[in-house]
Amino acid sequence: MYEIDLNKPVNVHFIGIGGISMSGLSRLLLSRGFKVSGSDAKESALTEELREKGIVVSIGQAAENIPDQCDFVVYTAAISPENPEYAAAAERKIPMLSRAQLLGQLMKNYRTPIAVAGTHGKTTTTSMVSEILLNAGTDPTLAVGGILKSIGGNLRIGRGDHFVLEACEYTNSFLEFFPRISIVLNIEEDHLDFFKDINDIRASFKRFMELLPEDGCLIVNNSIPALEELTGSLKCPVIRFGEGGDYHPSDISFDEQGRASYIMHHGEESVPVKLGVVGKHNVYNSLSAIALADYLGIDRKISLDTLKDFTGSDRRFEHKGELGGISIIDDYAHHPTEIRATLSSALNLAHRKLFCVFQPHTYSRTKAFLKEFADALSAADEVILADIFAAREKNTIGISSRDLQKALKDKGCDAHYFPYFDDIETYLLEHAEAGDIILTMGAGDIYRVGERLLGK
Repeated sequence: MYEIDLNKPVNVHFIGIGGISMSGLSRLLLSRGFKVSGSDAKESALTEELREKGIVVSIGQAAENIPDQCDFVVYTAAISPENPEYAAAAERKIPMLSRAQLLGQLMKNYRTPIAVAGTHGKTTTTSMVSEILLNAGTDPTLAVGGILKSIGGNLRIGRGDHFVLEACEYTNSFLEFFPRISIVLNIEEDHLDFFKDINDIRASFKRFMELLPEDGCLIVNNSIPALEELTGSLKCPVIRFGEGGDYHPSDISFDEQGRASYIMHHGEESVPVKLGVVGKHNVYNSLSAIALADYLGIDRKISLDTLKDFTGSDRRFEHKGELGGISIIDDYAHHPTEIRATLSSALNLAHRKLFCVFQPHTYSRTKAFLKEFADALSAADEVILADIFAAREKNTIGISSRDLQKALKDKGCDAHYFPYFDDIETYLLEHAEAGDIILTMGAGDIYRVGERLLGK
């Protein structure tokens, strides 16, 4: 595999440079003196921003977009071997790296690469860790899966020893990484369009844990079933958080805005912790961040003060605004466990009625978890369903939001389906009243409903 040395900049071309992750990586290499070019299918604010920084960006993909002087090519998972630029690079025998492989190569250039993995909670926990390291003055490099307000994006280029990144299990991409410290938040069924079942997912996470060197460290949720099967062969230290773990909570409570407080127990310590984010799930996310900070030797006061001030990243229980006394909140939740946690957080808030506007994400996930989606969503007073967001898929399995509506109605839940956002907005304007909460939820573009209601 091609080896990157950040101290020896060369020429690199990105196929699919306009994505949030690829654009960030291209800026990172540019900042280290690499000559960067790239292409994307369409213009966007990101492609324009890259041009302003001096990167040559072509719209539309063609073999001639790859410069004559090109030392390696980076491509996204969406790029097939039939892509003209991919095919041209292969014909010219230019070394190629996937996005995950590039991230793995970059990790090798830092003394303390940190990977945050898990089926849920990666973005929030990566953001918590990032803020703690920033406030501790470590000048870290950060690659977050969402927009972190304090850095004005998803990537920060630092000069310190720490490189923090979100590690996704989909297509086993996190197996391309070289972490020294890993956090594993949870392991559940998801991405069943790729994984066969939960045992296949557990095997993938086991291989991810085994990437750690002997002088590394695993920070892992003690509530993961049969955890010893996954960690028993590790040579590095293992720190457990959560119920019965080395770091565990008690006396969890919530204020009138749904923000959690708890007592953290670690050894003989019993320390009060107050969070700036809502929900019981964030108690466990924060425990992993504290455990990591302690392992790195960061002053505990910095960790606690950071977590108290941290209000989350974009699309993670994000309060979008008020409309006639109606609170509009948006969240990225798209898995039944995430939905359950998000609705629980919303129900902790003072409200008259909770409207959940849900956009299922991918046909395969909707079919695989239809019953679980109905169980989780039924906690809302009323559910409004949009069409399934296809993402990378085509509907070859005959599933639709109407199937989810039927499952909800069978449970006695007040559920409605509208194929168009305009109809959803009209329904909400006619039925929501002061004191209600409208919670838009999903990994697609359902957030636009709330923004349009607010005139954004």
